[in-house]
Amino acid sequence: MAFVLSQTTAWVILIVAGLMEIVWSIGMKYSEGFTKLGPSIITFVGAGLSFWLLAAAVKVLPIGTAYAVWTGIGAVGAAAFGMILLKEPATVARIVCIVLIVAGTAGLKLLAPDANA
Repeated sequence: MAFVLSQTTAWVILIVAGLMEIVWSIGMKYSEGFTKLGPSIITFVGAGLSFWLLAAAVKVLPIGTAYAVWTGIGAVGAAAFGMILLKEPATVARIVCIVLIVAGTAGLKLLAPDANA
């Protein structure tokens, strides 16, 4: 008997998948081109978990919405952590663009059709 995810559980899984995307993208930077073992392992594990969780979430959620939310979480998180951890520029233009990504991602989530309808 297969386990069927609820909409709520699928969204939680998708959010965790997006967080794992942040982990692997920041890990990739710290791996220095996969020349450092620890960060390289974190990168591959994070990427694997991220894809696996995304695949689980899209069993229930619409692929267009899920993929956009997943990449939105990853893009915003990577940009924010890049500014915080890696001292990348935190310009007004970058922050406005991050806010636009958040708005678009939130809009897609709020307007997502019920996959069970």
